[in-house]
Amino acid sequence: MQESSLLLAIVRLMLPAELLTYFKITNVESTSDRVLISLDEFDNPPSTNSEHKFESKGFQEAVDIRDFPIRDKKVTFKVRRRKWLDKTSGKYVSNRFDLVAEGTRHSKEFAAFLKGLLGEIPDYGPLS
Repeated sequence: MQESSLLLAIVRLMLPAELLTYFKITNVESTSDRVLISLDEFDNPPSTNSEHKFESKGFQEAVDIRDFPIRDKKVTFKVRRRKWLDKTSGKYVSNRFDLVAEGTRHSKEFAAFLKGLLGEIPDYGPLS
């Protein structure tokens, strides 16, 4: 197995299951202080209603989601959601995912951990 395949296998063990259900890992970068994991939404239109015809129109701008640190490195998921043109209505639509804790850019699990540990979710410092 190549090094990149091994790295992806390890990353899959660390990711929240919901991310792996709806997104594929496209890149993993590691620097001295951060691990950046890029994910793109799978090509699944938002509705299975046969009355609507969807055409993929690429991706929305990526959002960053912070997760548990690994070996003293911050972990950030760079998530790109797809957008589709609903050819029936002429409107752009996207799937909705509940990936972050309300009012934060932290994964739900990481935010719950921080709130339990610190009583709040910090917006600065090494855990932000």
